[in-house]
Amino acid sequence: MNPHQTRHDAGPAIQEPASTISRALDRDRATVLELSHALHADPELGGNEHRSAARVRTVLAGAGFDFPDHQPDSPTAFHATTGSGDLVVAVCIEYDALPGLGHACGHNVNGAMAVATALALADVAEELGLTVEVFGTPAEETTGGKVDLINEGFFSGVHLALMGHAADTDGVGSASLALGCWDAYFSGVPAHAAMNPAAGVNALDAVVVAQTAIGLARQQLPAGAIVSLVVLEGGTAVNIIPARAHARVEMRAPSAETLVLIQDKIRTCLEAGALASGATLEIEPQGHDFADLRQNRFLAESYAAAMVDRGREVPLLEAPAASTDMGNVSHLVASIHPMVGYPTDGATPHTAEFASFGTSEGADQAVLDGAYGLAMAAVAAATDPRERSRLQSGISPR
Repeated sequence: MNPHQTRHDAGPAIQEPASTISRALDRDRATVLELSHALHADPELGGNEHRSAARVRTVLAGAGFDFPDHQPDSPTAFHATTGSGDLVVAVCIEYDALPGLGHACGHNVNGAMAVATALALADVAEELGLTVEVFGTPAEETTGGKVDLINEGFFSGVHLALMGHAADTDGVGSASLALGCWDAYFSGVPAHAAMNPAAGVNALDAVVVAQTAIGLARQQLPAGAIVSLVVLEGGTAVNIIPARAHARVEMRAPSAETLVLIQDKIRTCLEAGALASGATLEIEPQGHDFADLRQNRFLAESYAAAMVDRGREVPLLEAPAASTDMGNVSHLVASIHPMVGYPTDGATPHTAEFASFGTSEGADQAVLDGAYGLAMAAVAAATDPRERSRLQSGISPR
């Protein structure tokens, strides 16, 4: 048995870490809330979160976290660490915003909550035998920065991963939809629409045929499939046969495996448009595919139990909601991604109204409460001998 496991009995042993984490949150309250407000006031889009990442790094460095020489390729991602225990906990920090809406998805709350979680876990790392790995994960709203970190090997050796998400209501345990997004470019031949239309190859016709094929295909798609398409380019003048058309298609599915089936069908529909019109087709993926989120049951139940200490009743959910690159992480290691709610007068995420509540008293409380729940979920795993062993053996992410 690892020497750190000598105190990992259920019951009273968890109380002392709980007190330590509460004291850490009280100590760091001003720092993490200042960070949340600063991120909110200065929103940056995915891949360009230079100031946001720098703010987060400054807080972590000030708390004594180390930044290894090997860092992610993305200039707005980072890796920090503290502790040297044999149970490795990853904390994922988001800080990207939405075009024209700022932090309408609440990533300023997400980011500050994750930082508060990491700072609190640092205080119990030696006692519980933890290594705390902190990852700055950019571009969740677009290309999926967590997938880049996975591909670069940064989650190798991690046993569990934590993050929370701003919301208008509390919940934990829910899945998310797998997601893929493509840009389809059709190239044709221009011609005068009245004088010599037969000489043209109409790229917009290709989009129309493809969109019709997709509409008809929906009946045969797997249950739970969602396919959306918008035309971003379809010609410049009504009397010229469009030589170029550009459509973006987004595909969602209940699982990563089902997403592959949907993508095969949609690719065929796009190819049908090109074949029928005589245009050529080029497909470019928009970022990484997102896998469905699989939240670990033990961590979810531990989080919900801990949140009672903060006066919150957190329901355990199952129905899928939205999509996230945290899903890709959850396919590798045991993960948790609760929704941490605060009053928004009925406004829901991805709206300007929701963004306006991002620095409210309720949002600030969500930062602290969510951090407590996340940290205590990790404590529960560390202090339960059976669960700790399961996590370290990698038996099941779920």
